[in-house]
Amino acid sequence: MQEQESRASSQSPDLEQLLRRAMEFAKGAKARSTIKAYASDFRDFESFCAVHGLSALPAEPQTVAMYIADRASTLAAGTITRRLTSITRAHREADYKDSPASSSHAIVGETLRGIRRALGTAQKGKDPLLASDIRKIVKSCPANIAGLRDRCLVLICFAGAFRGAELASIEVRDLSFSDDGVVIHLRTSKTDQESAGRKVAIPFSSDREACSVRALQLWLRTADISEGLVLRGVDRLGRVSRRGLWKDSIGTILKKAAARAGMKIESIAGHSLRA
Repeated sequence: MQEQESRASSQSPDLEQLLRRAMEFAKGAKARSTIKAYASDFRDFESFCAVHGLSALPAEPQTVAMYIADRASTLAAGTITRRLTSITRAHREADYKDSPASSSHAIVGETLRGIRRALGTAQKGKDPLLASDIRKIVKSCPANIAGLRDRCLVLICFAGAFRGAELASIEVRDLSFSDDGVVIHLRTSKTDQESAGRKVAIPFSSDREACSVRALQLWLRTADISEGLVLRGVDRLGRVSRRGLWKDSIGTILKKAAARAGMKIESIAGHSLRA
């Protein structure tokens, strides 16, 4: 890439500008969280190599095999596979075409297969919440503005099967109410990295106490929210924040709401609403 950049700059200012733009687009091809995870993974590999006096960049396939064998005692098989991807990415960015983390290397491929056989590859998910669980949680929400927020959060997330990040990103402009219910426009999500967007329709429920649309309307009206993010923090005095909820706080709010309903919360997380 550096060779291409220098060649373009010597030929034409226009080509140099286009190359810069291409590099910017390339950087945006992956979500920030994914890039952050790759960097963290490779730092862990570098740490392992430093402890054992081995080269991390470039690395040898034997080094990678020893690394994943060592980490197999603490990491899931899926995480180890991602570590290999991160090592490969780091080598490619450093212009090493042959990745030592590729399963095409017999020692890496066989080690990875052995780890998968020993550990299994099934994901450990959170327990799903059923309709009866949702009703218990909703009934236990306090009769104040924080309780209205929690009720809205639980019902909308359950009805739309939203991820925490998706729920936290919904704005008032994304809501289209009608006599049938509400259509929520998700502008981006974990599985929509190119931001094509999708629309989720949620109808009114015959059960007024557990109706997602009515809970959403009541929250917006009571909190006096007419623009910006829909779900927001509420302090102890009942004051609604101008800022939206952080995606990681969705699970925390759900756990507190489930605890109020007398439910065991050890295996409950934000994903339980869509599991």
